Amino acid sequence: MSSQSVQAEYGAAALDLNITNDLAAFLASLSFEDLPEAAIHTGRRGILDWIGCALAGSRHPTISKLLSVLEEVGGMPQATVLGRDMKLGLLEAPIANGQMGHVLDFDDTHMGGVVLHASSPILSALLALAERSAFTGRDFLAAYAAGFEAGVRAGQGAPAHHAGGWHLTGTLGSIAAGAAAGKLLGLNSQQMVHALGISATQAAGMQQNRGTMCKSFHAGKAASSGVLAALLAQKGFDSSDEILEGKRGFCRIYSSVAKTDLVLDELGTRWEITRNGHKPYACGVVLHPAIDAMIALARKVPASDQVTAIELRVNPLAVSITGVADPKTGLKSKFSLTHSVAVAFLDRAAGITQYTDDRSRHPDVVALREIVSVQTDEGLGKDQAWAAVVMRNGDRYEHQVAHASGTVDNPMSDAAIEDKFLTNAAPVIGQERASRILEMVRQLERLGDVRNLLALCA
Repeated sequence: MSSQSVQAEYGAAALDLNITNDLAAFLASLSFEDLPEAAIHTGRRGILDWIGCALAGSRHPTISKLLSVLEEVGGMPQATVLGRDMKLGLLEAPIANGQMGHVLDFDDTHMGGVVLHASSPILSALLALAERSAFTGRDFLAAYAAGFEAGVRAGQGAPAHHAGGWHLTGTLGSIAAGAAAGKLLGLNSQQMVHALGISATQAAGMQQNRGTMCKSFHAGKAASSGVLAALLAQKGFDSSDEILEGKRGFCRIYSSVAKTDLVLDELGTRWEITRNGHKPYACGVVLHPAIDAMIALARKVPASDQVTAIELRVNPLAVSITGVADPKTGLKSKFSLTHSVAVAFLDRAAGITQYTDDRSRHPDVVALREIVSVQTDEGLGKDQAWAAVVMRNGDRYEHQVAHASGTVDNPMSDAAIEDKFLTNAAPVIGQERASRILEMVRQLERLGDVRNLLALCA
């Protein structure tokens, strides 16, 4: 009987594409001076907007449940919990802050090939580490931008990642937080490779949990994973140096299609933070075009009690992500197209109060959402929608939204971002402290120690 020699190939054999290495080298060498003015400006906007969202979210019942456990199991208190006048361990505080930043679904959303709430994991990680030393506002802004580059680009290299059922704020958020934390800690290129690898191997979060307390928990866990990854990498803890592009790397196992060349596409010339969007409405971002349309129609219709039908055409993603037909809780209602249409039409708003448990079950809202019909239209972009209201006398009112409010093509103004921040923050920390935060963030690159900002948010 003859035998034949077979060369076995390890499943994670090196591809030598150097994608993770090149991205890590870019992140490690990045400085504030490298950022264009547009990136600095959008960075300030994003930080202010997120702090307001986190402070507003700090009073949500979900956060009280979370904190009761984190206090019981946590480590030495050394990192501030926003809006709560308390501290938790270095890994627990990012969980709390990350969850409160995302629990209202009012935080920013990047839609440049991904659907990612980047700020909740990134900023929650950075704020925890910022208490350990005197980091400047410039340090903080550079680390914030670095997180966007890592998280968004990893997602662009895994284009079917969302379609696979992953919640990107949990998965890509972990990578983003690890890169941002590593940048703030001053990791060298090899350490940054390891920070990306340790972050990516912790990446988790399932869309099945949309509309539950777990969805915003993903953001907090991603932040905590990023902090842990950076600290481990700083101590010499290693990982694969092909965690993104490898045969068993992130882009290939978290997506049925891998386009790893996109990870480095226009690196250093296209800044992902400048393509971030901000939310005027406290719900899933794909609902926003329809909400815009319904608020516009509510201003045209002479008598809302005479409406007999509401017709919608939306991008298919709006239905696949937000197809909850009969939400019974506020968290579920944030992913209900029919609920959002109803409250937007009735209240001419879609803020925090439109997505409470009570509003989701209110008879006038329930009655109106029962007459909503929805059609999907692949010809419409994710930020587009068409809506019509049919009256009892046969009159019709129609409205088309070309680009939803808050998107890159129809951005919120600086004044609108600031108003949103004050509305969210002042009820929690008072008008005077909120105004001081606003002034500090306006000049963040001049701040000598980020702990001065954090102290106002406690």
